[in-house]
Amino acid sequence: MTDIKGIDHIAIVVEDLEEALKFWRDRLGLALDHIETVSSQGVKIAFLPVGNSEVELIQPLDDKSGVAKYLRKKGPGMHHLCFEVEDIQERLRDLESQGVRLIDQEPHVMDDGRKLAFLHPKSASGVLIELYELP
Repeated sequence: MTDIKGIDHIAIVVEDLEEALKFWRDRLGLALDHIETVSSQGVKIAFLPVGNSEVELIQPLDDKSGVAKYLRKKGPGMHHLCFEVEDIQERLRDLESQGVRLIDQEPHVMDDGRKLAFLHPKSASGVLIELYELP
């Protein structure tokens, strides 16, 4: 089994990035590294590093994305927990063989080479889990 290397990030769904940054950056004091639009996921993300991890504030770009549907159904708040893994495909096969329900059978490959996949919250005490393999 491939080891989990650490928590890469905690993602929080927000209705408005600028409004959310008033708390996370301005009041709590986290530094904003950058904001990125990920068109393939239909989101805009603010990245706020904390130690070896990040808080990601995620705003849907439209009302059609999975994040927008989540926001409509559950409201703003924690969306998912992301773990960095050594070999994502091996980890997915191992988890599936143990009966873990996968959202993604195969990882998505991002433009920068990151690979990511999601595990269903019903297998993780109601928490959406993302796995990352960094290039």
